Amino acid sequence: MENTYRYKVKVEKNRKTGKSKKDAVKKKKTGNTDTRDHILVADDDMVFWEIIRNMLEPQFRVSFVKSGTEVISFLQKEIPSLILLDLNMPDKSGLEVLQEIMAHRKWRDIPVLFITAENDSEMESKGFEAGALDFIIKPLDKNTLVQRVRRNIKIHQVQQKLQADLKEQTRKAKERQMQVERLSMQIMEALADTIDAKDEYTNGHSIRVAEYSREIARRLDMSPKKQKDFYYMGLLHDIGKIGIPDEIISKKAQLSDEEYKIIKSHPVIGGDILKNISEIPGIETGARWHHEKYDGTGYPDGLKGEEIPLAARVIGVADAYDAMASKRSYRDVLPQKVVREEIAKGSGTQFDPVIVEKMLEMIDEDKEYRLREMDV
Repeated sequence: MENTYRYKVKVEKNRKTGKSKKDAVKKKKTGNTDTRDHILVADDDMVFWEIIRNMLEPQFRVSFVKSGTEVISFLQKEIPSLILLDLNMPDKSGLEVLQEIMAHRKWRDIPVLFITAENDSEMESKGFEAGALDFIIKPLDKNTLVQRVRRNIKIHQVQQKLQADLKEQTRKAKERQMQVERLSMQIMEALADTIDAKDEYTNGHSIRVAEYSREIARRLDMSPKKQKDFYYMGLLHDIGKIGIPDEIISKKAQLSDEEYKIIKSHPVIGGDILKNISEIPGIETGARWHHEKYDGTGYPDGLKGEEIPLAARVIGVADAYDAMASKRSYRDVLPQKVVREEIAKGSGTQFDPVIVEKMLEMIDEDKEYRLREMDV
């Protein structure tokens, strides 16, 4: 669908080339075969339209509207990949438009990013509560804008795929429950393998962490269902890395402060991807909080002690064990004795002491240091 502004520009160009208005209309009616992600920009400043268009094209297909009413009219005809929504428009505020979008079943999943010239923390808080995914402050930086748009579209696509897969599995479960459970496991394991493949040194990492987490849960006398849930959470604990550039994940040299900051964003990205998967309640727990520390010095939320969900405390220990017991780009596998000492040293500071006790039991039973080579 062409918006009014872009259509007028096309008509003017046609006059210069001698083509009739009828030809332009006919071209419009043939439909758009552009396969690029489609961005809807809602802003009443037509000069700003050109700035945005120059920043986002040719990576994206971009359409423009100048009011909240036009946003709603647009969505009734076409669903874009993402909406860039100005907070201040003539007829409705961006917040009011977002509330209308969120109230509509077919629109509520569209990623919405606010654009504003004001750095207003109260309005930002209200926007996030209403369902906005990000705030972009004017004046815009091209690289930052493109990265945020691309990242939010990618997260949305992954989230939609996971949700669709799980809904399909639930439908099939009524007829062939056991087959669906196996399919669910295979999908998540395949997804975990895809994430691990971003770094040659993490091959099998997610599945090993899942296995260690399930075994710790068993030693904590948890139910078989809980053990399985911990396995699933362990499988997907690093899913947020799908939003991190490959060149940062696989970098062998020391990361810069900015690169390390980007790496540290993967728990939040992972939590956002998984939080709306209702078929496995709490599956986002491991992804969001596996880097929290028992003494409160971890990230992203600085949770402390039992504020950290149990699954995340378990996955945190399992993740640390596998990181030390696996080869990395900057070092070889650490000796089992060193790994044990580091896990024990972290008790009460980095790790939950009760979970450390269970992990140490597993290490002590592993006389030949074969746990790290678990065939999963």
